[in-house]
Amino acid sequence: MNDPLIHTPTRRQFLKTTAAASALAGVSVPFVHGASDDTLQVALIGCGGRGTGAAHNAMSVTGPPVKLVAMADVYQERLDKSYKSLKTQHEDKVDVPDDRKFIGFDGYKHAMDSLKKGDIAIFTTPLAFRWVHFRYAIDKGLNVFMEKPLIADGASAKKMYAMAEESEKKGMKVGVGLMSRHSKPMQELHKRVQDGEIGEIINMRGYRMSGPLASAFSEKWPGLTDKSAPTELLWQISRFHSFLWASGGCFADFYIHHIDHLCWMKNAWPIKAQTVGGRHYRYNYVDQNFDSYSVEYTFEDGSKFYMDGRCMVGALPLYSSYLHGSKGLAIVSKNGDIGTPSSTYKGQNPSRANQIWQSTDTTNPYQNEWDALVSAIRTDQPHHEVKRGVDASVATGMGRMAGHTAQEITWDDFLNCDHAFAPDADKFTMDGPPPVKCDKDGKYPVPEPGIVKKYEYQPQDKA
Repeated sequence: MNDPLIHTPTRRQFLKTTAAASALAGVSVPFVHGASDDTLQVALIGCGGRGTGAAHNAMSVTGPPVKLVAMADVYQERLDKSYKSLKTQHEDKVDVPDDRKFIGFDGYKHAMDSLKKGDIAIFTTPLAFRWVHFRYAIDKGLNVFMEKPLIADGASAKKMYAMAEESEKKGMKVGVGLMSRHSKPMQELHKRVQDGEIGEIINMRGYRMSGPLASAFSEKWPGLTDKSAPTELLWQISRFHSFLWASGGCFADFYIHHIDHLCWMKNAWPIKAQTVGGRHYRYNYVDQNFDSYSVEYTFEDGSKFYMDGRCMVGALPLYSSYLHGSKGLAIVSKNGDIGTPSSTYKGQNPSRANQIWQSTDTTNPYQNEWDALVSAIRTDQPHHEVKRGVDASVATGMGRMAGHTAQEITWDDFLNCDHAFAPDADKFTMDGPPPVKCDKDGKYPVPEPGIVKKYEYQPQDKA
């Protein structure tokens, strides 16, 4: 259920340009599987580009085999395309006959039913379904890899926090697709920052600026005039970046990596956010996104983090992140979410003469995160990334909500807002209605900053 139009650098593009990373050493005490068979089975739920990339990484882990045995999506053609690609790359590790290919909103259950306790379920659908699928995995005792973001609203965050605690107590191993945490250069930079190499962090900057790509479109739901068209729900899922209920919008899906890895460098999450942004010239676009966002995050110690995002044709492209300390500067990501090299400098001028350190590791963070997850499963070591994945999603959601309401939003404001974007995601059917519907002109409600102050889009609830 994932849109193949994802932004650069993508998991798939990274795989093409970066060598596979860190071999998994040895076979140790297995978590569930018997000594006679250390094969881990995987079910892929959400067969778009990110899901296909995650399954590829899973099967690329060295050591005893990791095999794909089940797939689920709401689009037959997407599942078929993913299957063909993965079968070509991993012929002996893909065992997914037609009776383990599931289409429909209940496909996740059938796919996970194909696994045994201790196997791995991959969740790469739009985020609205994350808590639905995670609940079922917990009940079945499966390990999980789930793509970011994890939530778009406070109600879902509370559900995920509770499930995170439950799954950790059950000994489940869960990875979250915030791959910056598994970048070896960023891990080394984090250590250097904690050791005081650039002094106390004063402020941080993140930039994610590009063209609209998958975040905006002008095509109206064809079902307005064509009775044979996909349902409005399925049509929205195929364009999930453009709908707040499905992705948190371009803000959540595109900016979360910078927000996560910069907050990691500081070892803190912001306590509040204020944001400016707007739809400058959307013309006939029918989606719910703004063209630009500029967020000022504030931490408990008063320091600031500025996150700037833009999706506009013809504007200056920027895609990088920085730390400013009392003694120096660090380039966290030079270009992209994980763009090497990371580096540190004396003072605030990143010149070669001022350089203290520059990373040399070029291993693949997407592969590193899977090596870590599988190693933890095979050795029964703690590995649980859900809480910080929800934390990163909440911090991201604060910034978006501040922009969409034109209010200062605190961490608690976001968590305690009683608006849920897709509270019935566990009840969706192929012919059912979507959480938000277009008007007679095919357009969707958009945020009205300063007019709608409590929710992000509820034109009928102006307050």
